Amino acid sequence: MKIEKFEDLEIWQLARELCKNFLVITISEPFCNDFKLRDQIRSSSGSFLDNVPEGFKRNGNKEFIQFLSVAKGSCGECRSQSYRAYDYQHTDNDTLKDLVLRTSTLSKKISRFITYLKQSDLKGTKFL
Repeated sequence: MKIEKFEDLEIWQLARELCKNFLVITISEPFCNDFKLRDQIRSSSGSFLDNVPEGFKRNGNKEFIQFLSVAKGSCGECRSQSYRAYDYQHTDNDTLKDLVLRTSTLSKKISRFITYLKQSDLKGTKFL
């Protein structure tokens, strides 16, 4: 399958679903009342979602890899915040396990995509 737009990327699709999942979790009580953690986790999940298309639209592998690295970092931040949410009793153990699994999976997929881009002869329209 040829990737023509960022919406075609599996990592973006997974990031979108996970970002929606974090929203659903943070709108329920008691999480919604922990304004700082709620806003942090929403921001982090938005970051891993938004950095994929931002890098994609730069039209060069080096910049794309840089933005994917930021997305991967934000994914790790969300995983850490998931543990905090559990420790603060905002989520249950099953939710924590799901979030850890999904953020870990997304992080691994981003890493593999970065490796692919580094090894690829296709360098984008900027020829970087």
